[in-house]
Amino acid sequence: MSDNRQSLADLAALTSAAPAAAAPVAAEADVEAAAPIVTQPTTPLREQQIDAQGRAYATGRRKDAVARVWLKPGSGKITINGRDQEVYFARPTLRLVINQPFGVAGREGQYDVVCTVKGGGLSGQAGAVKHGIAQALTRYEPVLRSPVKAAGFLTRDSRAVERKKYGKAKARRSFQFSKR
Repeated sequence: MSDNRQSLADLAALTSAAPAAAAPVAAEADVEAAAPIVTQPTTPLREQQIDAQGRAYATGRRKDAVARVWLKPGSGKITINGRDQEVYFARPTLRLVINQPFGVAGREGQYDVVCTVKGGGLSGQAGAVKHGIAQALTRYEPVLRSPVKAAGFLTRDSRAVERKKYGKAKARRSFQFSKR
């Protein structure tokens, strides 16, 4: 018999089938036939979080960069610090990083993004914007949380530059050894 019973009706079916333990194969077939098929709930576990203007807000972080992201339905325009994404992130790889959450969710060109980003360099800022877009996307459409989370976009990438130690040239690099 299966150990993952879902309701009291299954428990009642199990107890009524217990006296017929002489034929375990037949009893198990009766219980399985009487048990209803349990499906995943269609409603999301979380609520949609939208402000008065119909936007979802989220904060993304990567290295020393912090991005504040507002997401709303639109034509797919991404604006960063008042500039278009092609102007702000000139490298195509950085633009590819920013659009990854939309690709995983299957929502390319369906949302407008307005974001402000401060701190760090361009690579860290692109990672922060990606993290913020993924968070905002799951707040606007909670159903998309599982594919975005499975891709790893909701987890903050905590890797940062290691601090310099005294007596060392950098974090771990020693000064050149001189024999004489």
